[in-house]
Amino acid sequence: MPGLIGIGVGPGDPDLLTVKAVKAIQNADIIMCPASNQDRPSIALSVVSSLIDKSKNQEIVKLIFPMTKDKHVLEETWKRNAKIMSEKVLSGKNVVYLTVGDPYLYSTWIYMYKDLKENYPDIKITVIPGIVSMFTFASKVGVSIAEGAEKVAIIPSCYDLSSVKEIAKHSETMVFLKDGRYFDKVIEVLKESGFPDNSIFAIGQDLGTENEIIKKMTLGEVNDNNLTTKYFSILVVKRV
Repeated sequence: MPGLIGIGVGPGDPDLLTVKAVKAIQNADIIMCPASNQDRPSIALSVVSSLIDKSKNQEIVKLIFPMTKDKHVLEETWKRNAKIMSEKVLSGKNVVYLTVGDPYLYSTWIYMYKDLKENYPDIKITVIPGIVSMFTFASKVGVSIAEGAEKVAIIPSCYDLSSVKEIAKHSETMVFLKDGRYFDKVIEVLKESGFPDNSIFAIGQDLGTENEIIKKMTLGEVNDNNLTTKYFSILVVKRV
């Protein structure tokens, strides 16, 4: 029976896709992927490009998600893309939607899934989880995300520094995902919140790609030269 599968493609390394994800991608009639505009490549698609069998003539559909905080624009975007998905599935096609990381962690998939469940209840939807960047990163730098009863905070962006400061007071480990352009503003907040200079500080960008950069140091050793300004970045800081 035709259906829709949301697939987490992990942090960027195609070797980290699950066997189930690879099978679903290769068996799909249509592969859908997110991009910020038509002229921009889809990062999720680039992760799986080597796995696509061009002889099968699978249709590639790029779904546009503009980079904006305008709630009305975002809601209209989710609704429009959910409609595109539904039309393809209801026409009898097997459709997969690719998303970086995992579909249920800060993903565009979440919003379309809600719309699809509400407005297209007859569509069969399944989800294949993906490895998220924080676990890939932890394995590369040898830092535990959590031990024993330690508390972990995951921050999707650093726009509201006042809330970051309050959260930092009650966390042993903090994971900052996306938008490395704001990481420089986090350093003082962490220190003001009680993270000592000997705290583990690890930062990375473009994980799983040929452009991967990973740095590990202490919070006291951090300066402007060892930060990142790339959007797709990760920062982990841990009390010791």
